[in-house]
Amino acid sequence: MTAAYEKLQEIATRGRAALPDWLQASALQAHLGRLAAVLADAMPKGLYARALIIIIAPIVLLESVVAFSFMERHWQSVTRRLSEATARDIAALIDVYESYGINDDYARLIGMARERLGLTMQIMPSGELPTTQPKPFFALLDRTLSNEIRKHVTRPFWIDTVGQSRHVEIRVKHDAAILRFIATRSQTYASNSHIFLIWMVGTSVVLLTVAILFMRNQIRPILRLVEAADAFGKGRSVPDDFRPRGAREVRQAAQAFIEMRERITQHVDQRTAMLAGVSHDLRTVLTRFKLELAFLGNTPEARALKADVNEMQHMLEDYLAFAKGDGGEVAEPTNVSELLEEVHDDAQHFGKTIELRLRRRPHDLVLPLKRNAFKRAITNLVSNAARFGDQIVIRAGTDREWLRIEVDDDGPGIPLAERDNVFRPFYRLDHARNQDEGNSGLGLAIARDIAKSHGGDVALGESSMGGLRAIIRVPL
Repeated sequence: MTAAYEKLQEIATRGRAALPDWLQASALQAHLGRLAAVLADAMPKGLYARALIIIIAPIVLLESVVAFSFMERHWQSVTRRLSEATARDIAALIDVYESYGINDDYARLIGMARERLGLTMQIMPSGELPTTQPKPFFALLDRTLSNEIRKHVTRPFWIDTVGQSRHVEIRVKHDAAILRFIATRSQTYASNSHIFLIWMVGTSVVLLTVAILFMRNQIRPILRLVEAADAFGKGRSVPDDFRPRGAREVRQAAQAFIEMRERITQHVDQRTAMLAGVSHDLRTVLTRFKLELAFLGNTPEARALKADVNEMQHMLEDYLAFAKGDGGEVAEPTNVSELLEEVHDDAQHFGKTIELRLRRRPHDLVLPLKRNAFKRAITNLVSNAARFGDQIVIRAGTDREWLRIEVDDDGPGIPLAERDNVFRPFYRLDHARNQDEGNSGLGLAIARDIAKSHGGDVALGESSMGGLRAIIRVPL
């Protein structure tokens, strides 16, 4: 039994291996996965386009089924009946023709065919029928008409449905002549199908137009909500005419956004007011410390206390700046080049070589920015570079839809594994880049917080000068 079972397994394995790759389970899954990926990439990503597809696809499918049913049943059925009637008329005329003598006048027969049956009849000399030519476009008409003539006329025949656009020619070979019949195309097949197609296409266009207009009106409030949320996330003012519109669900989402914006704004205002009071009280205490130290004279102890007070004041300013964030500042149109020049001029007191290089549009670029907060973010990056490097280069340019500002230095840099950690508040490195005791560990955290309030971010990389490159990016 065991040997037989193993033999069956071997045969099954060979059978699976003999199958084509696309029939094997794993290969079939891979093919289906690739097909699904291709379809996912080909599908539109926008809500407007996807909604139109949801509306258009059933309409196209329904009309395709209706058109197929019409062509298969109505058109073929009517064509068969018309072809049968024409074949019967031709058979009757041939029977009448055979009742005539050789020398009889066929004028009455030809007139009867024209007046009573709508057929043009002509008696031609005996000979061979023309060669049959392929007629792919009129294959259905040829096939149907040929079948009906073959049923009712037992003689050789030839038909032409292509030569004259509005007529059909039938030739029947008789013993002493060739009988030529010309019928209008409407006598042999359903010629009114184009009316159905025109109505179908016309109604489709009307329905699609209504659907497109309706979808545009439904999508517009969603786009307005997206614009308002994007502007609020970047610290810019929300359009004054923004209000809940559209369908019930969209109105609910817009109303929820408005309430969320009001709560966040109220929270920021309260925090700003609280921090302003704390800042005022703490600065008052520090000022008293400085006045009391001034009366102690220039002793070593007094100088040490003054240094501690100055360091405390510096750290206090950093803590308040981090807690305050952008301080609820409103974004206003700001000339980027002028702002960078101010940062460059203010940074000269560091006593380092600082160079400003503007490229790609920043000379005349004006963006809605929270000017003071954004200036503080760049200043923090420059201050961090000046603390550990001797050569600093500030570059600014546009990268597609982003403003990109780089601050390079020739200092010791930051290890790759630590570049995410240094953005954490109060985080300090243990190597040479953190030997400055006055560093509170908040400069990069404040810069990133301000950049994110503008819809951007701050990243760190390798500088071409051998040190650190700090990059701040905000959308244009």
